[in-house]
Amino acid sequence: MTSNKKLSLLRSLFSYFGRSSLPTRQRWARALGWLAARLMRSRAHIVRTNLALCFPERSPQEREAWLRRHFDLLALSIVDRGLFWFGAPSAILAATPITGLEHLDGLLKARRRIILLAPHFIGLDAAATRLTMFLHESATMYTRQSSPAIDQLVREGRGRFNRVNLVSRHDGVRGLIRHLRNGIPVYYLPDMDFGVAGAAFIPFFNVPAATLLATAQIAKAWDAAVVPIISQLDAATGQYHVSVLPPLDDFPGEQTPEQATLRLNRLIEDWVRSDPPQYYWVHRRFKSRPEGEARLY
Repeated sequence: MTSNKKLSLLRSLFSYFGRSSLPTRQRWARALGWLAARLMRSRAHIVRTNLALCFPERSPQEREAWLRRHFDLLALSIVDRGLFWFGAPSAILAATPITGLEHLDGLLKARRRIILLAPHFIGLDAAATRLTMFLHESATMYTRQSSPAIDQLVREGRGRFNRVNLVSRHDGVRGLIRHLRNGIPVYYLPDMDFGVAGAAFIPFFNVPAATLLATAQIAKAWDAAVVPIISQLDAATGQYHVSVLPPLDDFPGEQTPEQATLRLNRLIEDWVRSDPPQYYWVHRRFKSRPEGEARLY
């Protein structure tokens, strides 16, 4: 299949999801979530491993229930890309109730540089779409997709509202810093394993995790406010509840980048514990290991 035909097929599929009612999207998501947990065995293994590492005190039965719910939520979030990429703006606003925009409004009026700190929750893309509807301009890191058709669809979808500057991950954080320096809020994901370059092994749920120090370093260098963005998907109502929290107090302050990053990891742990299946456990968060440690996956 040519790239153009694949793109046309993907547009048709996600446009259909965008026009579909919530019950229809939920039915598709239930089917896809059921299949994914059983057919995507390598991803299910990653989820089981992550949950066992982070919640050893929970029973295997409870963690397995979390795994099933995680795949259900993940499937609905993927189906709902159609809503956010092709649905009516009024439907998107109804699906993404948001609180805390006054924090961003105050910072923007004060001309503060802003880092929108967005940990990897299931509702990450929904929160990003809702914020682009509020912000006249923003910037975020972007990982190029291996399929040109998927890459084009994702880029168009993420840049649908207002001006969104997609910075290639190959360019590193320098591209984000350029926008931040110009007063453009940047949507930054602090909790993925991109290897050891620019990272330190910071505990995450008591497991050493390769964690970029960039949030603390950039915030200090550019006097940027760090504003956490937390999202939770209510599968019953189809709503993504987005919370814009107050900017972190005195961050990083006098702490070293490592100390400040540990502070962030502990905050993310607290947010995850409120509803563990909402976190993006399909990511190999502990892929990189300290020298001498065995691989975990």
